[in-house]
Amino acid sequence: MLNVHLRISDDTGKPTPVRLRVSAEGGAQFPPLGRAAEFAGGRAEDVGGHLRVGRERWWHTDGACEIPLPAGVPIRVQAIKGPAWEPLNETVTLGAGQISLRFALRRACNTEGWVSVDTRAHFVPPHAALLEARAEGLDVVNVLAVPLNVLALDANTYTTVPNLLAFSGQVPAVETGGAQVVVNTFNVHPVLGKLALLNSHRPVFPLAFGGPEDTDDWGLCDWCDQCHRKKGVVVWCDAFEPAGGIAGGEALVAAVLGKIDAIEVTDAPRKAPLLPWVYRLWNAGVRVPLVGASAKDSNRTPLGAMRTWVKPDGGTWLDCVRTGCTVASAGPLLALTRDGDSFRARGFPEPVEVELLSNGQVVASGAGAVEAEVSAAGWVAARTARGPFAHTSPSWAGGPARDPRAVEALLRLIQQTVEWAREHGHYANPKRRAALLERCAEARAKLEAPA
Repeated sequence: MLNVHLRISDDTGKPTPVRLRVSAEGGAQFPPLGRAAEFAGGRAEDVGGHLRVGRERWWHTDGACEIPLPAGVPIRVQAIKGPAWEPLNETVTLGAGQISLRFALRRACNTEGWVSVDTRAHFVPPHAALLEARAEGLDVVNVLAVPLNVLALDANTYTTVPNLLAFSGQVPAVETGGAQVVVNTFNVHPVLGKLALLNSHRPVFPLAFGGPEDTDDWGLCDWCDQCHRKKGVVVWCDAFEPAGGIAGGEALVAAVLGKIDAIEVTDAPRKAPLLPWVYRLWNAGVRVPLVGASAKDSNRTPLGAMRTWVKPDGGTWLDCVRTGCTVASAGPLLALTRDGDSFRARGFPEPVEVELLSNGQVVASGAGAVEAEVSAAGWVAARTARGPFAHTSPSWAGGPARDPRAVEALLRLIQQTVEWAREHGHYANPKRRAALLERCAEARAKLEAPA
């Protein structure tokens, strides 16, 4: 075995961070020096810096590393650097005494002006998240502190909050090479909903309430209001996932009342499809954009597996979320533009099969770019027709529109929350139950009001 210096460069000729895999026939895999060949893949287990994808092991590097490799046998070198770069996949054979390998990546598309953001990850130390962000082609990663129960060696279970002490709020916890990691909080009720509270200048407490051993004497709307007072952005996570017999919870109420800034899209398995409910929200006139997140909490998910693309044009990526100019994507970029009643959608790197939607119905489709005249009131958005998922947030066309069927579906979910509060909520303070019921009534009235 030879200690081989391996370097992977970008189009400037300088080493660039990548996700790296070096292997040989028969399944042998070669980690860089100082890195373990095998590592845990469970939730909250040594998260960051490496990945388990099926039987494959990958390691994030800064573009240069040393790897013990055999000479005289075919060696496969693979490297990935996010969707803007073509993957590297080459086979080489080391000659006798050869101690260096050099490779170069090529761009798949021009992303100048675009910013790539992962709005949620957990348990990744900020410095590991920074390396992985650069290797996965991300500009911003939001690491969110969330309570974790840990069984200690003394046989007691303790609650800890990984990364809370690294909370950075509105500034990066760490940054380099144009990438930054920001630490905020993930606030959870087991039934009423989950919220990512981003860009808050201070943590919003409590981080969790409810459950068998706690009361329900708080509220998601309270979290939203506190986050907004602290100049933050509120993202509804695991939206419309059934829990405790209800599928919208107080998070839906908050969305209808305008307290939710965005809905998160991930590629994690779900009990109920997300998009049909998002379309109902939009068809009911509730203007909530989409963001993409990996929701990474183990070494089985890469940062940016689902990401948010934005084009700030002088502002920040958070400004794009607030104004609804976002794309949730598993890779492809989608650009949606408007000229009067004419809408045009373009996908890249080409060819990307694109669909243009009006109020949930496909009005144009094709490879690369499509356009259509849309005069109907409501919303227009673009999505990929096949291949990796990508979906723009809606652009609102014509006057206000409110589909009675969508409104009725949302009202049924709000009624589920009302019944839960009356029959199952554990309130030590009756005023807290009354407050939730009042918010449900306010959301119902807003949906039922004339468009």
